[in-house]
Amino acid sequence: FGSSGTFPHGASPLGASAPRLAAMVRVKAYELRSKTSKELLKELDDMKNELAQLRVAKVSGGAASKLAKIKIVRKSIARILTVYNQKQKAEAR
Repeated sequence: FGSSGTFPHGASPLGASAPRLAAMVRVKAYELRSKTSKELLKELDDMKNELAQLRVAKVSGGAASKLAKIKIVRKSIARILTVYNQKQKAEAR
């Protein structure tokens, strides 16, 4: 630590990648509604894979940013499923 109590070389405690990770994940419902069912399922698959990787990182003692990201990914999966189910319901009518 420097004399000011900060991390050396301007590094943050979470690492430089923390803000970038959150930006990459969070999906908006209105963006999902413009996608096709196939695209939604592809996105869902990607999110589930990412969640699995994050859980592995959690067990192996990953960075704090990854632990915080688990919640974001879970919420994103829920959003995708909600929009997908709304689409299926609308098509059935």
